[in-house]
Amino acid sequence: MRSPVETARGMGARERPWPRIALRGVAIDALTEAQCVDHVLAELAQGRGGWVVTPNLDHLRRLVHEPSFRELCSRASLVVADGMPLLWASRLQRTPLPERVAGSNLIWSVSRAAAQQSRRIFFLGGDPGTAEAAARILVERCPGLVACGTVCPPPGFELDSAQMQALRSGLIAARPDIVYVALGSPKQERLIAELKERLPQAWWLGIGISFSFVSGDVRRAPAWMQTIGLEWAHRLAQEPRRLARRYLVDGLPFAASLLCGSAWRGLRGGTRR
Repeated sequence: MRSPVETARGMGARERPWPRIALRGVAIDALTEAQCVDHVLAELAQGRGGWVVTPNLDHLRRLVHEPSFRELCSRASLVVADGMPLLWASRLQRTPLPERVAGSNLIWSVSRAAAQQSRRIFFLGGDPGTAEAAARILVERCPGLVACGTVCPPPGFELDSAQMQALRSGLIAARPDIVYVALGSPKQERLIAELKERLPQAWWLGIGISFSFVSGDVRRAPAWMQTIGLEWAHRLAQEPRRLARRYLVDGLPFAASLLCGSAWRGLRGGTRR
């Protein structure tokens, strides 16, 4: 049986000195948030770009069940766990991930680190007005950070060749070091995969709803709810009609399957040892 501990290879990235684990066949980098930030800034200093994917439970379900999405995300440089169920599963199968690395935290920690090097950040997506608000707040709170552009494209822009060409041209002209893409999954991953080759020295992060968290348009769950894995319930309470199917119909059964399967793999590993 294939081991749930993977080498630090694959997914289109260079070899790295840390391990990867496998959750339902999906490789996850066993990194802390600080290590992730350090790697992004170190690669930027060497003139190398990359792409960070932060799968939560819903993303992992899609990666498991949709081969085309799994192939697309296999091009990412880093895959870090944004979701407590992924951490619980890793512990149950005895290949523990060090901590949760949430996109909504990375937007702050990456920005603070980037500010120390006066890096240029482009803000793409989000609800109308949130990219501008998030850029303004981060520049104010992270002295030295440069917001080199904001774009909130209209629905369906990815199907309009003229709008896509304008977006490509705007990104190239802005010369960002880092691009935050807040369009939700899988739309943001598909867009990053299409655009990143035009800016090979930039780092791309898909960060979902994070612009709205930074701007205050959407309240993030209290820290205690994040710690015990109930951030999803806080989101569901704020947007029940949009999120009920994702969390209750699709998410809970997949979470049960993931945790039970991981516990079984952990027990089998324990028996072999």
